[in-house]
Amino acid sequence: MSKEAGSPAITPRGVELGGSAPADFDPVAVSRETLRRGRTAALATLDPQSGYPLATLINIATDVDGTPIFLASTLSLHTRNIDADPRASVLFATLGKGDPMAASARVSVVGKAVRTDDPRVRRRFLARHPKAALYADFPDFSFFRLAVESIHPNGGFARAAQGPLTDVLLDLAGAEALIEAESGAVEHMNADHADALSLYATALLGQAPGPWRASGVDPEGMDLVCGQETARLLFPEPVRDPGALRRSLVALAGKARGKTENEPLR
Repeated sequence: MSKEAGSPAITPRGVELGGSAPADFDPVAVSRETLRRGRTAALATLDPQSGYPLATLINIATDVDGTPIFLASTLSLHTRNIDADPRASVLFATLGKGDPMAASARVSVVGKAVRTDDPRVRRRFLARHPKAALYADFPDFSFFRLAVESIHPNGGFARAAQGPLTDVLLDLAGAEALIEAESGAVEHMNADHADALSLYATALLGQAPGPWRASGVDPEGMDLVCGQETARLLFPEPVRDPGALRRSLVALAGKARGKTENEPLR
């Protein structure tokens, strides 16, 4: 999704209401982090008979550019609704300790849900949700991509933004080589560099130890999963080809090992 001339600018809600948004609130960064970390989300669709919205819980993943993707059965009410009217919204949220309305980031993504048979969508979704492979090929199931029209982040009190936030989805121009190599890179990291993935998660991202694995790579970073936990590893700078990806991962592994070696004994 590219930003069109004349589209509404990002406006922190605190400014609109006469206050001032915190200087550390970056709505694009919050949106990207929340989208990439999500595993489940609330899907809102429109009931064709009553016109009322129906909210359901779904497993979620993202395509390379950050577009939400999901798997749904024709037996589900939300799929029936989408078939009648593709307009939908998806709510992502990162819930932690404390008041979720004050301390948790959430992002609403609005658009149209479209069926897709793109092999990359299937691969990225199943990498995020391996157990879904048990039923993904059932004839009543289809993969969907949400054709995004607007994105609305909220990072807590006075940390919301108005406007479509058209810069949240990544510009993939020039990243064709990286996209082509992504599947092999993820398989290689999981098969041969599990130690590095664990270091990324624990030393750089503050996550608990565990069998961390990669589920996807894009120009901005790598998505990591461990059971129900997720993490997002950002690259020092955007990568557009396999060589740049390798250099970034090597540099981050060195940084992680350095942090581990410098930790004081407890």
